[in-house]
Parts: sequence; structure tokens; C-alpha cells
Amino acid sequence: MSVHDELTTVQRSLDELRRSLSRLERQLGGGPEMRRARLDADHLRASVALLRQTAAAQGPSTGPDLVTISDTPYDISLWTDSDDEGLGARDRHAP
Repeated sequence: MSVHDELTTVQRSLDELRRSLSRLERQLGGGPEMRRARLDADHLRASVALLRQTAAAQGPSTGPDLVTISDTPYDISLWTDSDDEGLGARDRHAP
């Protein structure tokens, strides 16, 4: 699913949450708990709007660039001037 589709799904869910909170408010009244729930839902809606702006600014997601690594062995001459890790150089001895 694309980012746009995911954001649309989240937006629809938040719209349904808002409708459900309105129904609850009619049944329970508008106490401090209901006010907090409405404010939290409004903050989520604002956050999703910011995510939409960010996604639009970034453009379509193409995924990570893949790098193909060959299975053929490396040329051993590439490593003639390197130390064996943890063992030191070939022409020197450990103290």
C-alpha cells in the first residue's frame, strides 16, 4: 500500500473517531474527559495533516537502491599490503 493510501486510511479512521466521540458526547455530556478525548483526536488530525505535507514534499517513495555484489572471489593481490586483522603485519613479530 502506498504512503498516500495509508494516510487516507488513517484520515478515514480519524473521521470515524470524531463521529464516535460526538455520539458519546451527546450521551455522556461534555465533561473534562470528553474534552480531552476531542482535543487528542484533533491533535491526531493535525499530525496526519503534517505527515501529508511531508509526504507530498518528499515525492513518491521508490525504495532503497539495491547494490549487486558479485559471488566471484576477490583478487588476492588486492590484499598484499594489508595487515591480517589482529595479527599484525606478516614481516613483523608480536612483542
